[in-house]
Amino acid sequence: MRPSSSTTLGGRYGLTERIAVGGMGEVWKAKDKVLGRVVAVKILKEEYTGDPGFLERFRAEARHTALLNHPGVANVFDYGEEDGSAYLVMELVPGEPLSNIIEREKVLPPDRTLNIIAQTARALAAAHAQGLVHRDVKPGNIMITPDNRVKVTDFGIARLADQVPLTATGQVMGTAQYLAPEQATGQTATASSDLYSLGVIGYECLAGKRPFTGESQIAIALAQVNDPPPPLPKTVPVPAQAMIMCLLSKDPAQRPANATTLASAIDAMRRNDLKAAVKAVPGLSTYLPISASDADATQAMTAATETIGEQAAATRSFGSGATAAGQSQPTTSTLPALDEPRSLKYKGDYAPDGEDGGKRKGGAWRWIVPLIVLLLAIGGGIWWIVASDAIGSGDDATAPGTVTSASPSASASASASASESGQTVSIDPADYQGRPLDAVVSELSGLGLRVSSEGEDSEQDENTVLDVSPTGELAAGSQVTVSYSTGPEMVTLPTSMVGRDADEVIPEITRLGVNVTSHEQSSSEYPAGQVVRTSPDSGSSVAVGSSVDVYVSTGGGSASPSPSASTSSASPTPSASAPAPSASRSAAPTTGGGSTGAAADPAGSDDAGAAGGTGTLQTGPTEAGSQGAPADQQAGGAPQAGGAPEAEGSAQTGTDG
Repeated sequence: MRPSSSTTLGGRYGLTERIAVGGMGEVWKAKDKVLGRVVAVKILKEEYTGDPGFLERFRAEARHTALLNHPGVANVFDYGEEDGSAYLVMELVPGEPLSNIIEREKVLPPDRTLNIIAQTARALAAAHAQGLVHRDVKPGNIMITPDNRVKVTDFGIARLADQVPLTATGQVMGTAQYLAPEQATGQTATASSDLYSLGVIGYECLAGKRPFTGESQIAIALAQVNDPPPPLPKTVPVPAQAMIMCLLSKDPAQRPANATTLASAIDAMRRNDLKAAVKAVPGLSTYLPISASDADATQAMTAATETIGEQAAATRSFGSGATAAGQSQPTTSTLPALDEPRSLKYKGDYAPDGEDGGKRKGGAWRWIVPLIVLLLAIGGGIWWIVASDAIGSGDDATAPGTVTSASPSASASASASASESGQTVSIDPADYQGRPLDAVVSELSGLGLRVSSEGEDSEQDENTVLDVSPTGELAAGSQVTVSYSTGPEMVTLPTSMVGRDADEVIPEITRLGVNVTSHEQSSSEYPAGQVVRTSPDSGSSVAVGSSVDVYVSTGGGSASPSPSASTSSASPTPSASAPAPSASRSAAPTTGGGSTGAAADPAGSDDAGAAGGTGTLQTGPTEAGSQGAPADQQAGGAPQAGGAPEAEGSAQTGTDG
């Protein structure tokens, strides 16, 4: 079928105009005659309709995208096949692909680039949480809306981590310019591979070119594997350079642990909280001027950069007569940018400007620290000279050529002004607790206070304010610290859990403080008692107190899961050092199949969860005998279509706290 503006698909979607032509299909704007909304319809190209491989890939895109429910992923509404052609009905996303923006603007500002990467990372995190790896993250698959929101598209070659690939073993899928080294060598793509691709995109946005080039796709892929990325332009702020280089690490273990921590680190970086950024992504410390243990010094360097900017602003204001003497200037926090990239410590056997990294250890600080001190001294001297001329008091002016032992900072000036005028600000922590960090920082800064932020683990939502200190009556210009949540404590699941005995794997997980829900699944590949798959995958980063699904083989049979017993293992609590077993049995009605792993299977697949009664066994220490019920509710699956309520046998084992 050749689509045209007169074509109606499924008796419902009337095509109106063609929007784009891609590698696999055409995208049309269409009108949904049933709901009256405008949609996008992706139609498989006519020359591919007879190819089973392309048709299966197209179906896979529908299944994979339908798994996701995230504002950063274009929604899938419908799928159909008509007259030998397949079509996918999706949300019509306004805007343009990032590739068009890069082609038009060449280089994007660092903050805009980091914002795009963070938004894309959050969308990918939703996919990774379902065990879905995109495998083709590139600017052409990132839509930017008019209000600068990101929408990730084209999950056509994505696949679930536990699914057999659509292509032959060793075949490389993706676009060579954005392939991770492990993909380029034919290894299995992981969530970390998507993050590497984001690093290439970030590099391209900041440098106006891709980090790896070649005369052929093979040459580019080899460069991804063997060559270090060239240094970014000197105008790119050091923290942004560090983040991109961390993402471009050849070793996946050196990249951010997952997409969520990447987004958190970028958020912290954009508000100049490098300590929180390094905490979220420890690998950043490799590329920053100092080690992660000196994160406080990083913040001090940032503060020094801002102080220089404040003094320069004060000089300009006094010179023009626009500001009264002693009045503090509002400041805007920006990422610190150094003129020389030598403050970066690059990982690997190369260094900027062709210098040997080992020989230059510590050399950067030999000139950075004196330079900062010198600039502060010069800036302070100019500030006092110009201020004295503007005010007209010459009695206390510093004599020309005199170098004072300590140059006045902007904060000192503000404090002196507040002291002289008697201005104070009343701070009540209750007014700020539970609010978004950015809003609180902006509000406190507007009150004339100098604000710093400090992240800590918490059950509160990420970037939620926990406390403000000091409180009470504060002089304008005083320093306050805003404590905020970085989210719950994260732990990394054991690697290579699949194929191991469940009796070994489950205790390893619970010792991390993570609950386990185990499901029986028949398998011809793994012997009885071995782990068939897990959700999330091995090596994933999860929150303490969250739950992991472990699918345990019952032995031979078809590879699809059958109605099975589910077991929930609670992570040990601090008071449960030596649990004594006790048991109680009860029967309760249930609906459907009880397998939480259904969401991790492609929609419409033969093994996407079977309906029927299941046996549930919960093990592990409980507090006051009450923890079993919530864990049981977590283990139970959503009602299956057509599933009738059946009696479910339940046995709970634990200790009373």
